[in-house]
Amino acid sequence: QVQLVESGGGLVQAGGSLRLSCAASGSIFSINEMGWYRQTPGKQRELVATIAGGGVSNYADSAKGRFTISRDYAKNTVYLEMNSLKSEDTAVYYCKAIVSLSLRSPSYQYWGQGTQVTVSS
Repeated sequence: QVQLVESGGGLVQAGGSLRLSCAASGSIFSINEMGWYRQTPGKQRELVATIAGGGVSNYADSAKGRFTISRDYAKNTVYLEMNSLKSEDTAVYYCKAIVSLSLRSPSYQYWGQGTQVTVSS
C-alpha cells in the first residue's frame, strides 16, 4: 500500500558529503513522521534523525552538527544531508515513515529497502 524508495547512497571519502532521498508513494492520507535509521552488520538498527509533521526534528548525538534532515511535504519526500562524513558512518541507511491511510485509520510504520553508505578513510 505504501512504498518508500531511497536513493543517494554510495562511496565517499572521509570528510565528504552525501545527500540521501526517500520518496513515499501509495495510498497515503497523511505522513506523521519521516526519519532515517542506519544499521551495520551484527548491530541493531539505530536512529539517525527524524522529522515530525510540524517540522520538529530530532537527531542522534552522532548526527548533531553534521547531518540535516528536511522534508518536502508536497512530494512526500524526506532528505538527509550528511556532511563531514566519518568511517563510522558507514552503514545501510533506512528510511521510515509513519503513515495514516485515511482520516480515521491508525498510523502504520513503513520502511524502505535501505541504501548503502560507505565512507572510506
